[in-house]
Amino acid sequence: MGGVNSITGMIFLLLWLGALGMTLFALIHAVRQRPDAFTAVDKLSKPAWVGILCGALLFLLIAQGFFLLMIIAVIASGVYLADVRPKVDEVQRGPRW
Repeated sequence: MGGVNSITGMIFLLLWLGALGMTLFALIHAVRQRPDAFTAVDKLSKPAWVGILCGALLFLLIAQGFFLLMIIAVIASGVYLADVRPKVDEVQRGPRW
C-alpha cells in the first residue's frame, strides 16, 4: 500500500509544481505589462489582476493538502493566461499590417 500513496503524492507534487509555474508565469507577465493595456481591452485593471494572481500564488503556497485552494489558484491563473494575456499582448503589439 505504501507504493500507491507515494505515487499519488508524486502526482500531486507534479500538479502543484505545474500550477505554481503557471501562476508565476502569469504574475510576471501581468507585472510587466502597461496598465492602460488592461483597460483598453475592457478587462480588470492591472492592479486588480496583479492582486488576483498574488492571491493565487499565496493560495498555492498554503495549499498543502487543501485541494480546493489549488483549484481556485489554477482557475484564476488560467483565466488570465487564456483570456486576458492574449488580448493585452495584442493591444500592445498594434495592428499587424
